[in-house]
Amino acid sequence: MFMPLYRPTLAKACPRREEARNNRKLTLALGLYGLLLSSGTFRPKLLRFFFLAAPLVISLLAGTPAHAQDKTAEIDKIFSAITPSTPGCVCAVSKDGKLVANRAYGLADVEKNIPLTPGTTFDIGSVRKQFIAAAVLLLVEDKRLSLTDDVRKYFPALPNYGRTLTVDHMLTHTSGLRDWTGILPMTDGNTDVLTLILRQQGLNFAPGEEWAYSNSGYVLLAEMVARVSGMPFAEFAQKRLFGPLGMKSTAYVSDILQGTGDRAIGYQKDGAGWKQYMRLGNERGGGAIISTAEDLLAWNNALASGKLGAFVTAKLQEPATLNNGRKLTYARGLNVNDYPGAKLVSHSGGAAGYSAWLGGLPEHGLSVAVLCNFDPVSATELAHKVADQFLPPDTARAKGPATTVKGIDVPAADLATRAGLYFSEATGEPLRLGVANGRLSIGGGPALVPVAANRFRNPRGSLFFRSGDEFELHFTSPDAFELKSMEGQVTRYSRAQPPAYNEADLQAFAGRYQSEDLGSVFEIVPGTNALVMRFERAPEKAIELAPAAPDTWMRSMMVVRFRRDAGGKITGFVYSNPVARNISFTRLGDRSSQP
Repeated sequence: MFMPLYRPTLAKACPRREEARNNRKLTLALGLYGLLLSSGTFRPKLLRFFFLAAPLVISLLAGTPAHAQDKTAEIDKIFSAITPSTPGCVCAVSKDGKLVANRAYGLADVEKNIPLTPGTTFDIGSVRKQFIAAAVLLLVEDKRLSLTDDVRKYFPALPNYGRTLTVDHMLTHTSGLRDWTGILPMTDGNTDVLTLILRQQGLNFAPGEEWAYSNSGYVLLAEMVARVSGMPFAEFAQKRLFGPLGMKSTAYVSDILQGTGDRAIGYQKDGAGWKQYMRLGNERGGGAIISTAEDLLAWNNALASGKLGAFVTAKLQEPATLNNGRKLTYARGLNVNDYPGAKLVSHSGGAAGYSAWLGGLPEHGLSVAVLCNFDPVSATELAHKVADQFLPPDTARAKGPATTVKGIDVPAADLATRAGLYFSEATGEPLRLGVANGRLSIGGGPALVPVAANRFRNPRGSLFFRSGDEFELHFTSPDAFELKSMEGQVTRYSRAQPPAYNEADLQAFAGRYQSEDLGSVFEIVPGTNALVMRFERAPEKAIELAPAAPDTWMRSMMVVRFRRDAGGKITGFVYSNPVARNISFTRLGDRSSQP
């Protein structure tokens, strides 16, 4: 049976302290009652008023809103799957700036059987981005740098991409920088992340043209703060952010193992048990922020009350805009979503076994932080459920505006004919259509609404798919469609036509290929109607590729597109995945004699 480790609602309380607190409340109540009895103006109606009002008076004197004290059982139910013998979560809630819940469930350290507490620190993953953004904005306010500065002013080693890449492009994830998390696994593992980012000769797209989440931009931003301020980012953050806001348990560290005291270890499910699962050292991308749920609420409340100053507060929450004028729901280190009667300001985070979410609805004076130390779990989903307990019933949390597009019925057989893999005729970008729950949908993207037999709409844009585009697909034939963006730009897609290769054909692809961007050499080895791509120095690390189109091979949404010279000889290939596009490999010659 589930037994929460911390029963009290108030932070850092234990059963003995809670009992003492209740005794003090009782003493206060009896004292008030005695005062009434001794009063020469005592009346029965006054006594009746006392018994009706005492619970509210006591709760106010105790510093906790009365309505919030009724939410403990509901919060416990949300985390009821966690047991005292498994990793777990910490959840904290504040209302109108006051802490009303701080609950801990499960273990911080499975091997040592150390329980989580409200004071446990976690790797907060990408929730850290708002702190990095705030540090940059403080330097902008100090006039030490500008949002419109060319990034190469601070990183001369960064290649000249032919377009100005600004500080603000990195803050808003519109830089086009390849995400280091998608390319580090293709190196020997010893490459420093900062060095790897600065070595990339190409961008995913021209700055400002699209939105794509890029951890690389925030690695550069943290390093930029250090270079401009003349002090390590950890020191700057402590001096200008954590210290002034009283965030005593928050720090910027190389990895979670540098944390001291009450620290959560990250875990991953392993059969019937758990194994440690953390990104440490170079795999953490130059550093992590560790914090507690209570400290994160202190930050959120500071943001809501303007303690960071008018400029920083406004810029952190100002929606980004693409070059074509499209306004996004991402600002600078924060998502800002509008809902009926409320604005949700939030960010999630994940790092191996850690999952985090911090968000607030300023109009309701509500902030929620959830930190977990096991995979799989969604701190975001849990936090939304917690927030629901404190919101009015009519608040449309996390649903966004209802669509006004009314679809038509399309036979399942007709939808099935639309499914398949397609390529952009302009860029070669793959797009996969499928059918789920009676709807045509895009792999990794939204379900579509049919508005005609051959036309399908995406009435609600998703930031993580085509930069929030509310587009329309128009099938011009069974094997082709046009995608029309919300601004009217049209891109043509054609169905993939994978060729059949014989053994001689496959042998033509075999060889050794090198990427200067990655500093890696890969071998291409023929398989059975497949190609195997493997590290030359570690052939056990191999990826099997299937044919998708002439000279184009895929594994999931990973694409390898070979290049040929005028005589038809293969000279190299271009590698792409969803977060790193068009990495060039040059053919060195025949592969080694290894099997």
